[in-house]
Amino acid sequence: MVGPAVKREGVAHLRATMGLSERRACSIVSADRKMVRYRSCRPPDTELRTQLRDLANERKRFGYRRLFVLLRQEGEPSGINRIYRLYRAEGLTVRKRRARRRAVGSRAPILVESKPNARWSVDFVHDQLACGRRLRILNIVDDVTRECLAAIPDTSISGRRVARELTALIKRRGKPGMIVSDNGTEFTSNAMFAWAQDNRVVWHFIAPGKPMQNGFCESFNGRMRDELLNESFVTKPSKSANAQFNTVAGAALHCAFRPSVCLIP
Repeated sequence: MVGPAVKREGVAHLRATMGLSERRACSIVSADRKMVRYRSCRPPDTELRTQLRDLANERKRFGYRRLFVLLRQEGEPSGINRIYRLYRAEGLTVRKRRARRRAVGSRAPILVESKPNARWSVDFVHDQLACGRRLRILNIVDDVTRECLAAIPDTSISGRRVARELTALIKRRGKPGMIVSDNGTEFTSNAMFAWAQDNRVVWHFIAPGKPMQNGFCESFNGRMRDELLNESFVTKPSKSANAQFNTVAGAALHCAFRPSVCLIP
């Protein structure tokens, strides 16, 4: 099944190489003569194409839906179908870096109230600096608002450090009803057990080998790696002020200006 553009090319090829008439060439490729003679009357949309390319170059891992949200924020009245057509015409399609493994079987999610601070998710993102030194980022995500509450970068983050960061965050944000994490040594340490007991916070550990039970934070980690870490190049150790500022500023920019799919009509 081919489209009109391909059929036009086929008719033109038959007429140029074999000297066939338009009627004969159209009958061979099963094309309507009106369709072959049709010429688009659409405007070139030069300014909109330029604006779309600039946004795509600035946010290289954004698809047409999130680019559509950014254009709307800048006052562009065009609909999403028009943006998608220009997006395809400009060749801006984002290629997936890896295949996504699909879960098999039924899921039984934890019931959560639809209000902020009902449940937080915590997890680490690992990366490597240009000098070869390891970098870790502790992400804390609100599962209801899908907001990244904190992104703490360092070369080493212990359980006591996690407890201090959570204490500081609770003073600013308020205490969560539940915190979900994997079974990492930082979260299962005595310091974290004591912190959860002292602050009367319910701490839920996911089943081993089931990262999708912490799906909200895992999804954010994947987006952060795809849109921030893989697009950045840090040459200094993370303990330096510049690298910490760049990482935290990038994460804050990622959270503040990255449109969410659930907001797209």
